[in-house]
Amino acid sequence: GRARPSHSEPRGRDGRGSEEEEEEEGWHQLYPGHIPTSPLQKALLAAGSAVMALYDPYRHDMVAVLGETTGCLALPNLRDKMKNHPEGYHILQERPRIRLSTLDVARLQGLPDGSLGREYIRFLEDNKVSPDTRMPPKFVDDEELAYVIQRYREVHDLMHTLLGMPTNMLGEVVVKWFEAIQTGLPMCVLGAAFGPVRLSTRKLQVLATELVPWAIRSGLNASCVLNVYYEQRWEQPVESLREELGIFPPP
Repeated sequence: GRARPSHSEPRGRDGRGSEEEEEEEGWHQLYPGHIPTSPLQKALLAAGSAVMALYDPYRHDMVAVLGETTGCLALPNLRDKMKNHPEGYHILQERPRIRLSTLDVARLQGLPDGSLGREYIRFLEDNKVSPDTRMPPKFVDDEELAYVIQRYREVHDLMHTLLGMPTNMLGEVVVKWFEAIQTGLPMCVLGAAFGPVRLSTRKLQVLATELVPWAIRSGLNASCVLNVYYEQRWEQPVESLREELGIFPPP
């Protein structure tokens, strides 16, 4: 039988509970924070967030909304790649999170220079960034796919670490080119294509002649970066992990 709502549950004006109303309307919250949206609503959110993200690439909230509302094809593909890979499947089963609360920062700081854990913490410290700023998903209408995009966001700083790129506009554009090839997410493609418009002529020349060709070759050559259980690789040298994945040494 169907569980009856408690007397303390909020009731609608017609006497129905909010959960009953949501079920009749076809709206179901699939995970904490999930906001169900129709295809039209997603299209409007995508258009609005794209405009704002292009106007201000550092509006991470708009970039996040764009990624969720346009990833309907790329996210299932990434999920399937993870499911068909032993390490990726393990990640999907355990669903680890990269947060300050899950990182043993003191241990990572004590690892040898050149190790993934030490260089990741160095990247966070040097660029004054935190994994806790990554927004939780809201508009992905599948609980497993919501984790996939959350995982992508939380390993983004590890991509900077592996690629040796800073968090300035030039570094972000290079990482977006790599991620666009790797993930197929329209949000990454948009950032890769339109991010360079804010760069100086000198930086554009370096980007076009050296960095973008390297990022594309590395993205095509590398195995899926979401299939790495980074939390179990902190001691591994960055150079060794690059070689394992197929990322060419940064120019």
